[in-house]
Amino acid sequence: MSEVIAGVVVPGTELVRAATSLVRKVADDTLFHHSRRVFLWGSLKAAARGLEVDPELAYVGGLFHDLGLTREYATGDRRFEIDGAEVAREFLLEHGRSEEDARTVWLAIALHTTPEVPEHLAPEVAAVALGVKTDVLGIGLDELTGQQRREVVAAHPRPDFKNRILKAFYDGMAHRPGTTYGTMNDDVLAHFDPSFRRQDFVEIIKSSPWPE
Repeated sequence: MSEVIAGVVVPGTELVRAATSLVRKVADDTLFHHSRRVFLWGSLKAAARGLEVDPELAYVGGLFHDLGLTREYATGDRRFEIDGAEVAREFLLEHGRSEEDARTVWLAIALHTTPEVPEHLAPEVAAVALGVKTDVLGIGLDELTGQQRREVVAAHPRPDFKNRILKAFYDGMAHRPGTTYGTMNDDVLAHFDPSFRRQDFVEIIKSSPWPE
């Protein structure tokens, strides 16, 4: 049976139930509720923009986007976004979705921390990015009604969310600091670890092996 939150229908399909079960088993309350809110905010904002979004794909994109921060799915040598993208791709293929669908969700998750680009891609890619920006950064809160905000937060609370999500980011990336180069993720490591030294793009160019 489908669930409705703030006017957004959460499909009552086997795929959605399986996705929810997987994430609930490996993510704590902070990441689980955040991921559900990402789907809800993204769905609301996509609808307001007239985007036609496949709800199953948007749901998996929202629910799986931070799986790379969890102990079960974090690798040690690549960006956490790619970890989650790979899990989502395999999950969708195992549940009968096409390679194209799986690739769309892969992109949605892999690019969810990349500014601007996702909103120029498939609607599901845009929806995930819009949901993340809303929930983590508060961007575009004024596009949502007070009733929508209240209903979503009532279903998926945000206790001390700002501090908890920052800690979740750090815990999921501290063991692989090199993977944060070129992303906003190195801001998180620098905040928690005063000894963290960012890689400098200019210095990388100047010290490259190319002769002058």
